[in-house]
Order: sequence, then C-alpha cells, then structure tokens
Amino acid sequence: MNVLAIGAHFDDIELGCGGALAKHVASGDNVYAYVATVSGFMNSENQVVRENEIALEEGRKAMEILGVALTCGYFRTLEIEFNESLNAQIVRIVQDQKIEKVYTHWVGDIHHDHQAVAKASLHSCRHVPRMLMYRSNWYHSTVDFHGAFYVDITNYLNRKMDSLRVHKSEMDRTREKWIDFFTHEAENAGQKIGVKYAEVFELVKWLDE
Repeated sequence: MNVLAIGAHFDDIELGCGGALAKHVASGDNVYAYVATVSGFMNSENQVVRENEIALEEGRKAMEILGVALTCGYFRTLEIEFNESLNAQIVRIVQDQKIEKVYTHWVGDIHHDHQAVAKASLHSCRHVPRMLMYRSNWYHSTVDFHGAFYVDITNYLNRKMDSLRVHKSEMDRTREKWIDFFTHEAENAGQKIGVKYAEVFELVKWLDE
C-alpha cells in the first residue's frame, strides 16, 4: 500500500499518526510524508522561537526514525492558506506516488495552518479511497472530534516517542509535556478498544476491497 501523511509543521505528523506510520513501514508499505511549512516561528514579540533550519533538521531526523520519505513545502508558518498552490503540491504527490491511503489534520482543529492543510487534503485527495484525520494538539474546538477508527500501536509507541524527542527545540519549549500527553492519549484510546496503546482517527472515507 502507498500511504501519505500530510502535516502543516514538522512534528504534527509524528504527534498525530507516528505510531500508525511506523506500523505501516513495518508491514512493508511505502510511506510518504508531506510537511507544508518551513515550520520556524516567532512569538508575539517577534523573537525567534524556532529557526527554519533547526525545524528542518529535526523533522528529517524524525522521519528517518519512522522510516518515512519526506517532502517539504515552502509555506511560512502561520501564513498557509487553502489555495491552489497548496493543493497542487499535495496533488502532485498523490499522483506521482499513486497514494491509496491518507492521514491528515482534523478539519475541526482551531489552528489556522492545521485547518488550511485539512481543507486542502479533502480537496486534493478526493480520489484517494481511504482518508483518516488526526489530532496533533490539545486545544479545544467548537466542534467534536469523532474518533472512531483505531490503530493498535502497542508495539510502535516507543518509536513514535523517539521521533518526537528529536524535535529538541520543541521539547525544550514544552518541557516534554507532549510525551506525557500523547502517551496518555494512546493509553486511553487503547483502553477503549482493548489494546495497550492505540491512535484514534476521525474517518472521512474508507473503501474496503
């Protein structure tokens, strides 16, 4: 199977579906990732929090850990829009790699970049027969995340966490709160479905062959 994971920033994919991707790779699937932005950003006082070069270096290392082929976009963080430039980059990967399954941002996410990428994924992957949406942060939204599709990542949680830890610039900033939060999320999802750890997704479409 040819699988594509789509994210707005370096770390989104790892947070949202890193375990599922590691499982795909172990099963022999061809797994690709597209990250739309350069992922560096500044705070409200125009101080650099994360440099583009560091974000790219960390992102490449994370994908190497997961065994995923990475394609990088050129959009600036917090300025990405649902437009034809973004759509065209995603469509090109879908067509070139003959993608059969997509993981992408949840369209109800309140983060501006996440929303734009989710909408672009729905549009650009409209001919892909399987699509799942993930959550990659802990923010509330005005709509509910309907997580009903589970992937057992019990044997792949450690690899997911290893891929997160190489984002050292973000780990230092968040004091590794991501690790605890997403480990608990995986444990809670696993308990609901009868396994130790799981990732849960909102199902967009699924062709059963």
